[in-house]
This record gives sequence, structure tokens and C-alpha cells, in this order.
Amino acid sequence: MLPSRDIVRLIEIMEALRTPETGCPWDIEQTFETIVPYTIEEAYEVADAINKKDMVNLREELGDLLLQVIYHARMAEEAGTFDFGDVVEAITKKMIRRHPHVFGNEKARSAGMAKGMWEKIKAEERAEKKAAHAAAGHEEASVRFLDDVPTAFPALQEAEKLQKRAGQVGFDWNDPFAVLAKVREEADELEVEIRADEPDRELIADELGDTFFALANLARHMHIDPEEALRRTNRKFRKRFAHIEDHAAETGKSLENMSLDEMEASWQAAKTL
Repeated sequence: MLPSRDIVRLIEIMEALRTPETGCPWDIEQTFETIVPYTIEEAYEVADAINKKDMVNLREELGDLLLQVIYHARMAEEAGTFDFGDVVEAITKKMIRRHPHVFGNEKARSAGMAKGMWEKIKAEERAEKKAAHAAAGHEEASVRFLDDVPTAFPALQEAEKLQKRAGQVGFDWNDPFAVLAKVREEADELEVEIRADEPDRELIADELGDTFFALANLARHMHIDPEEALRRTNRKFRKRFAHIEDHAAETGKSLENMSLDEMEASWQAAKTL
């Protein structure tokens, strides 16, 4: 079998890998659940290549992510639920529906995306999804207002999306200063638990989670992506800690042999660079 630019070849490869008796033993034994970690990992590696502006690696990582789509579609086809063609049809249908100002009739195109149109479309999609779940015998699925916010998101991203969704029906703060006050309130409650005579790790974890949730809400009100804000701080930390490491090497020391005072002085120096 030769490589190809045609998506059909990738589908054929996955079919061969999953074929009993002649396929790859590891690929054959995988399930939706066992593949999920790889799917998430590949998505993060795509993001990493983009952040690094590495177009060569991005091409490879996008291929790895596409393979994950093919993998899940193949397992679904084996189970008799849907195949890759159904996946393509579903996303093309969604894109056409969500962009009536591009693909709609002349009236829709001239009006553009009117206020409220996006949520109207999303509401229609949720209703269709609920009906599809019911038809498949999943009557309990997707019936709550927040159910369409995936639980597999990174926690900060999930928090931001839950808050945004709840805000659509008016469950929201009026201004960022009210949210900032909530952040302080949660931090105070966290301090109370930490200072307790017998600190309870479960209660501390709860209060810490509440503080993170309030901070994510503040980021949303300031139109800042909380994940990206934390990534920026992570990059800043990497850079400044590297300065400490370089300073250690210049003075003939290892990080392990530096005192905390020496590390702090080097850290403060890095902040001025």
C-alpha cells in the first residue's frame, strides 16, 4: 500500500489496521475509551506546533489529529452506528446552517448574521441533538441547559464556558468589579480553611476550586482567555527560571546547590530583563 493525498487511502489504512487476524494487534484491541487520551494529546500537540510557529511539525501533528478522527469513525462503523462519511456530512451540514449569511438565500445574505441568529441556530441544533439521542434510546442525555458544555475540556476552559452559557439566561454578574469582589471573598474563605486548627484538605480543595472558578469568571468579564493568561504566566516563569539556571552555571553552581536567597536574587534580576 502506497501513501496518497486522498483521504480514502487513510480510511483504507485504518480499516487494514483494525482487520481481525491480519491487522495490528494493538490497534485491534483499542476502544473509544482507550483512544481518548491520544486524541486529546494530539490536539494539544497541534496547539503546541502553532504556538511555536513550526509549520513543518504542524503538518505532521494535523495528520496525527486527523488519524484520531478516522480511528473513532472506523470503530463507530464497526459498531454499526456511523462512518467517516457521516462525520463529514454532519460537519458540512453544521457549517452551512451556522453561516446563512454566506450560504443562505439572498435575504439571509443581505441581512448578515442578525442579532440572536447564532443562538437561534444553536438552539435548533440542541433540539435536534436531543431528538437524535431519544431516537437512539438515550432519553436521559442532553436534557439539561449546561449539558452541551463538554466535561472533557481543561477545567479553566470548562468553567469559562459554563459561566458564559449560564449568562445567556441572565445568571451572571453585572460588572467585573462585582466579580473581583467575589474573587476576594473566595480567597478569604480559602484562607480561613488553611488557617484552621486542623486543616481539611477536602475543604481546602473546594475553596481553591471556588477561587479558580471566580478567577475564570473575572477573565471572561475582561474578555481574556483564562487558559491563555495562565500560559503567558507559564512562559514567563520558564524564562525567568532559565535565568536562574544560567546564573547558576555562570557561578559554577548547580540549581540544587543554590540557596533560596540566591535564587530569589536571580529571579528579581530576571524580572528587569
